[in-house]
Amino acid sequence: MATPAPESSRRLLCAALLAAPLAVLLFQLPIPNSLKPSSADTAAMDTAASEIEFDMPAVLRMYKDGRVERFDGTQTVPPSPSGDPANGVVSKDVVLDSAAGISARLYLPPGVEPRKKLPVVLFFHGGAFLVHTAASPLYHKYAASLAAAVPAVVVSADYRLAPEHPVPAAYDDAFAALRAVVAACGPDGAEPWLAAHGDASRVVLAGDSAGANMAHNAAIRLRKEGIEGYGDKVNGVVLLHPYFWGKDPVGGESTDAGYRGSFHGTWEFVSAGKLGLDHPYVNPLASPEEWRQLGAGRVLVTTAEHCWFVERARAYAEGIKKCGWDGEVEFHETEGEGHVFFLPKPDCDNAVKELAVVTNFIRRC
Repeated sequence: MATPAPESSRRLLCAALLAAPLAVLLFQLPIPNSLKPSSADTAAMDTAASEIEFDMPAVLRMYKDGRVERFDGTQTVPPSPSGDPANGVVSKDVVLDSAAGISARLYLPPGVEPRKKLPVVLFFHGGAFLVHTAASPLYHKYAASLAAAVPAVVVSADYRLAPEHPVPAAYDDAFAALRAVVAACGPDGAEPWLAAHGDASRVVLAGDSAGANMAHNAAIRLRKEGIEGYGDKVNGVVLLHPYFWGKDPVGGESTDAGYRGSFHGTWEFVSAGKLGLDHPYVNPLASPEEWRQLGAGRVLVTTAEHCWFVERARAYAEGIKKCGWDGEVEFHETEGEGHVFFLPKPDCDNAVKELAVVTNFIRRC
C-alpha cells in the first residue's frame, strides 16, 4: 500500500494544476497529458453548456453551466443632451450612488426656469426582473414623454438583474436609488438637475410590470425604515400593470396548471428558489399586515383587460383600503388591450389616455 503524500506535496500538486493553464497562456507551454481533461470530462462540460436550465422564449435563456443569453431588452439608445426632437426633453446618464453602484437616466422638461422646483418621479423599468435597462428604447421614450407631460424631473433608475443577481437585489437597488434621489434634491445635492429642480416634498415612485412591483416594495420599506432627514412616506406611488402573483388563483385568473406553472417558475427563477409564491414581495394580498405599511399618501393602479396580471391589479386596488392603509387609491383599466400595451404603442388613443391619467395623478401629488 502506498504511503500518502505529505500535506506540503499535495499543496504543490494543487498549485501545479492551477498554474498549468496560466503557464500556457503566458509562455505557450504545452499542458502535460496528465493534466489535460479527459474525453469524458470534456463531454460533460459540452453537455452542461448546451443543456437549458431556464427558458423564457424570446426573452432569456440560462444554461446549466451558468451562461445566460438575453434576446429582449438588449437594445439601447443614447440620452438626448440637446433635447428630444419629439418633446424637447433633455436627458443624461448619471451615477446616483457610486458606493452602491446605482446609476440612472435623468430627464428634464424644456423651458424650466432656473431654480424652479418640479415633482420628482423615480421610475423603475419592467422586464420580469430579467431584461431591459433605463436606456432601452421603449423606456427612454416613455420617461421623456412623462417628463414633458407632467412636467417633472424623471429619474429612470437601473438595477441589478436576475439571474446574475436574484431578487431581492433589485429591491435593495430601488431603495438605494430612493435614498440617493431625496438626498440629491437638497440645496447641497450632488446632482445639479435634482439640486436645482427636484422637489423632495413631491416624490412619486413609479414603474411598470416588475418595476411597479419594485415601486410598491420600495414604499413598504420606506414606511418601515424611513430615510433620515426625509421621513417615511412619498407623495404617491404609480403602479402600471403591476407584476404580482400568488400560489392560488384570484378572481377570474386561469386555473390551468400549465399556464400558472409558467409564472410560478419565473418567480422561482428570479428569486433563486428562496422566496415563495406568497411572499409579500410578490403577493401583497397574502400579507395585509405588511401591505398596510405602504409609505405613500396616494396610489394609482393601472391595468388592461387582457393583461396577464389584471385580476391582481383589481384585487390590489380593492384590497388596499380593506387592509388598513390610510391613503387614497385610484384605479384605471383599459378595455381591449394587453400587458403594458402603452410601451410598444405609445401613440394609440388608449396609450394617450393612460398617460393623461398618470400625468394628472402625479400633478395632484
